[in-house]
Amino acid sequence: MADRGASALSLPENRPAAPDTILALNHMGSFDWDLDAGLFHMDARAHEIFDLRPDEYDGRATSLAARVPPPDAARLDATVARAIKDGSETYGAYFRVRRRDGTFRWTHSQGAIRRDGSGRPHRVVGLLRDATRELADSPGRAPRTAQEEAFRQQAGIVEAVSAALAHARSVQDVIDALKDTHGIRHLGAASVVIGLVEAGRIRLVAEGPTESFVPGTRITRIDEPYPMSEVVRTLVPRFIESPEEFAEEYPILWPHITELHITSAAYLPLIAQARPLGAMGLLYSDRRGFSAEERAVLVALGSSIAQSLQRAMLYEQEKDLAQGLQQAMLPRTIPSVRGADVAVRYRAAALGRDIGGDWYDLIPLPGGRVGAVIGDVQGHDTHAAAVMGQLRIVLRAYAAEGHTPATVMARASVFLDELDTDRFATCLYAQADLTTGVVQVVRAGHLDPLLRDADGTTRRLDLEGGLPLGLSAEFGRLEYPVATLELDPGNTLLLCTDGLVEQPGADLDDGMRELAERFAEGPDDVRELAGRLIAMAEERGGDDDVALLLLRRREPEEPGARGRLRQHVAPGDPEALARARHLIGAEVRAWGAGERADEIELVADELITNALMHTEGSATVTLRLLTGGERRLRVEVEDSSSALPRRREPQDDGVSGRGLLLVDMLADAWGVEARGGGKAVWCEFRMNPDG
Repeated sequence: MADRGASALSLPENRPAAPDTILALNHMGSFDWDLDAGLFHMDARAHEIFDLRPDEYDGRATSLAARVPPPDAARLDATVARAIKDGSETYGAYFRVRRRDGTFRWTHSQGAIRRDGSGRPHRVVGLLRDATRELADSPGRAPRTAQEEAFRQQAGIVEAVSAALAHARSVQDVIDALKDTHGIRHLGAASVVIGLVEAGRIRLVAEGPTESFVPGTRITRIDEPYPMSEVVRTLVPRFIESPEEFAEEYPILWPHITELHITSAAYLPLIAQARPLGAMGLLYSDRRGFSAEERAVLVALGSSIAQSLQRAMLYEQEKDLAQGLQQAMLPRTIPSVRGADVAVRYRAAALGRDIGGDWYDLIPLPGGRVGAVIGDVQGHDTHAAAVMGQLRIVLRAYAAEGHTPATVMARASVFLDELDTDRFATCLYAQADLTTGVVQVVRAGHLDPLLRDADGTTRRLDLEGGLPLGLSAEFGRLEYPVATLELDPGNTLLLCTDGLVEQPGADLDDGMRELAERFAEGPDDVRELAGRLIAMAEERGGDDDVALLLLRRREPEEPGARGRLRQHVAPGDPEALARARHLIGAEVRAWGAGERADEIELVADELITNALMHTEGSATVTLRLLTGGERRLRVEVEDSSSALPRRREPQDDGVSGRGLLLVDMLADAWGVEARGGGKAVWCEFRMNPDG
């Protein structure tokens, strides 16, 4: 029962010996060993076998080592290690337990090893029983009676039922496992009823065969004269050994079950940590009475079911708490964005409380821009969700302050590094200007985004990125490259977390290709498209959270407002510069610039010339008609230099320094934006609505 990977108390070598038929009622218990957490849960009977009070045991497997002599403990470790390593499903072993008075008790343990989909062991469930009298005779003796063999089979059934219950993550899972498990039927029960204690009453949650429940007993008070109420009140099993006893002891209930031809019944309290969770009734139609061995098996069965129920209830509570926390951390609503359609989706992990730190956000920014965020904090627990909430808030704050995307990411990384946590986070931040379609993207260890054109063509944007948030600050590498892309009207940008594309044992690129295919074939409506994409995770089940965000740039509402011209001008090519001037002049006149056409052409020429003179590379000029509000034309000139231009007084020659003064005088607005490894100088002109 050691923590996995450490040598402590485990379960020992199998010693050939027959099960003892003279077991007392209190001499069989059950256990549930969580290998990942190193926790060894035991019921009350198992505590008694180890001669421990519940308050003396902290739930750690290593804490039991003091009760087991070192030679036995060494054999126990070897046995469990061997069973885990060779892929065994079960094991059985004998070992000694030192009691309070210093005497020893022989104990036998039978365990079932549960493994995940990859074969990794993560859980052991089984039974513990006092084997002192069993080993009193010669260890090589044969079983003494056929009843002993029957007991062996019954104990195996309890073990099988316990193994089936090990996968239960909800109360309904426990009920389904019991109803679907053949073990209870093999115990000879003709009917099974299970009730849970809720607010001082017992609510029937399962009965079989169907329609065999007694009218008026779906919800009963604990003080009513029913056997299930009695075992909940007294915490003592009730074994009814004949129809006559049933009719005499429970005259209200008996007339309603005579058609089931019940000859005996066993009602077991479902107790966990000295608290009654409910009760279970097994009704038989072909037997009378119960031997001590049979009672012991049934009590062990009740203990195993009670532990599973308690786990399931705690799991559901933690799941509700964790999901509530995460939902509170995510944005309650997504703001409407002028010029764009947005859809978000979030899917919680299939595994109960194992929620993650996935999040999305949409941040309105000054100047008609918007910030789109997708991220994933390391881990799957409430701590990951709490860190996510803090990180989402600071990212939103840094973006709203007007910082560049690279600065937003760097500051968020420093913030996470300074938190009292060992978690890191991947993140992608896209800042979009929906009037121009220019999107600046920063990636911190996150998945690349996907882009779908208006015609359905889809591609993965292979972006240079930096380290995940937290790690980049820790290693002093806070540089985040900024990629710039064009989002034309009708184009859709997809940001998502890895839960949408990752599958155990599958290649990430295969998942991205499948996502790209679904993205390309999906409907035009972004909400329907988001639903189709999240269905990928629903189909696979999956044990990871998924978040996704879709941002589509709308088609312009005004007729003829889709104009855009983009021209590349190489350095040292006078003809390219002349062609650009000619195209700009012709285009802006065709767009209805009117008397401002000459001004726009002159300013564009100045900006292109300035970029070619003061940088070592080429220049790219882009002209756009902007939609929304008044009609405007925007000129952008991009270059590869990160040095910002500055306005200077003209020199004596009357040429140097006049460029930005001219821009400032003729344009209605102008500015400079960082664009990855370079910059863009832009200016805007109000257009005459009459053309």
